[in-house]
Amino acid sequence: MNLHNLYGLKNLILTLYQTKLHMKKSILLLVFISAFANAQTTEKDKINQTLDTWHKAAADAKFDAYFSLMSSDAIFIGTDATENWTNPDFKVWAKPYFDKGKTWNFTALERHIFFDKSGKIAWFDELLNTQMKICRGSGVLVKVGKEWKIQHYVLSMTIPNDEVDAVTKIKSPVEDVLIDKLKKK
Repeated sequence: MNLHNLYGLKNLILTLYQTKLHMKKSILLLVFISAFANAQTTEKDKINQTLDTWHKAAADAKFDAYFSLMSSDAIFIGTDATENWTNPDFKVWAKPYFDKGKTWNFTALERHIFFDKSGKIAWFDELLNTQMKICRGSGVLVKVGKEWKIQHYVLSMTIPNDEVDAVTKIKSPVEDVLIDKLKKK
């Protein structure tokens, strides 16, 4: 074997070794990315389950189950401009409806979930099938131990753009009074 062939063999071995190292690094990177993606998927699944269970508890008039999925300092903002409740205030308002079994039934049609970098705060938006037709829910969840709790929830009625003028006409008598009251604060 001549010197030129030895040099070529050495380069081939070196290239194979570097390729093997590169492949190991690539495989480790893929494993890490997959684990992170799976963790995010799992957390998304948990949040979906939390929100679906929360909506189902309302539909089934299960007061304790419903409020157990909210943080103790949660905020619920309803469709009426005056509905901005702390958790205790929302409980007081909702209790008679739950007691009579006259609650609401929301089913998610679509939902988008996002996470902060820590993975302990998530926010979402959802379109809901409701007795008011399509509504939009949006909110924030916080991870408490291994559970996700609803920290903030906003419920909004959707209005087709072509119907805004008609809806505004209906709302104006009530909301003009509220606007004047709020401006005076």
